[in-house]
Parts: sequence; C-alpha cells; structure tokens
Amino acid sequence: MPQIFHRSTNTVARVSLFGAVFFIGVLGWVFVTLDRSSYATGQGVTIKQPVPFSHDHHTAGLGIDCRYCHTSVEVEAAAGIPPTATCMSCHKLIWNDSEMLAPIRASLATGEPIRWTRIHDLPDFVYFNHSIHVAKGVSCASCHGRVDQMPLIHQAESLHMEWCLDCHRNPERFLRPPDEVFNMAWETDDPETVGARLAAVNRIQPRIDCSTCHR
Repeated sequence: MPQIFHRSTNTVARVSLFGAVFFIGVLGWVFVTLDRSSYATGQGVTIKQPVPFSHDHHTAGLGIDCRYCHTSVEVEAAAGIPPTATCMSCHKLIWNDSEMLAPIRASLATGEPIRWTRIHDLPDFVYFNHSIHVAKGVSCASCHGRVDQMPLIHQAESLHMEWCLDCHRNPERFLRPPDEVFNMAWETDDPETVGARLAAVNRIQPRIDCSTCHR
C-alpha cells in the first residue's frame, strides 16, 4: 500500500503536540498570574475618591476611633459609611472653607450623599459579617491593614477565598483581646500562643463549609 504521508509528518505531529501542551501551560500560568495580580484583586491600588480622606491623619494623628465613623461595625454585617453630617460635626468649625472639602459642604446643602468608591468590594455571592469577627477578637488591621498609616486608603489584602480560608483554618494568628480590636498598633511577642488561649477561652472554631460565606 503506497505511503500517503511523508516520514517527516511524524516529527511535525510530535512537535505540534508538544507545542500545544506548552502553549496551554503558558496560557494557564498567565491566567493564574493575572488572577493574583493587583490588576485583578485591586490589592495595593489607591483609588481616587471625591474627597481625599486621610485615615492616617484622622486616626493616628487626631486619635479618632474607627467606630466614630463606622458606627455599625460591632452590631451589623456592614461597618457603615458615615453620613455627611458626621464629617461636618467637626468640619463646620475646622477647615470649613477648604476647597478640598467643597464636595462635603455641597452634600450637606443638597442632601445628596457623597459617591465614595468602595475599596474592599467583595462579590455579591460572598457574605461577610463585620460584627461577628470584631466580637471574636479579629482586628480591623487583620483584614484592612494598618489604615492608621494610610494617607489614602487602599486594599491591603487580596481578599481571595484562600486568604479567608487560611484565617478560618488557623485563627490563632489573627486573634487579640477584645479590648484591643480597634487598637491598630497592638502587638504581642507570641501572637500564636495568645491567639490559641483566646480561641480556647472563647471557643472559637470558625466554619469552613461553603454555606458560611456563600448563602
């Protein structure tokens, strides 16, 4: 029977198969790299806001407690965004003519809320409750980073599911005494030992089943 394909076709087929596998591998690597990059997660990216509010100045500089603005963080799922009246409770007397605060004055005058751009924006299919984490001794800094050192706020962590699961599987590293939850500068020489004791005393056993976050 006559030979239909030239012998070199075998080499071409092998090279093509190897090239296809290599191409798929590189494509997968590119996808994973992009998925973990700040381009996809927003980690470390500073986003322009209507007013350049400085957490560094207000918390570390002036000593304002997180709960003064985020009033519902201890009792509700959402931490809450302060209304314009909260801002003006101070700024009606301080820097009340500043051009930087013009949007705040306009918001108070018109009743139109400031259109802040959300930084820590979880997907709609993810449920997160601030109050339960705060009550169990998880600090703001564990998720949001040292916001007291951020002139302009940015997302400190990736917020990937594996990041959340890592905390739920090993909560001891992220626990602190309840009265230190809002103290951004709190430190201990042995966080795991302190965390293990707090986890035992408070019977902290975080769930890792899907329905915990996906409801």
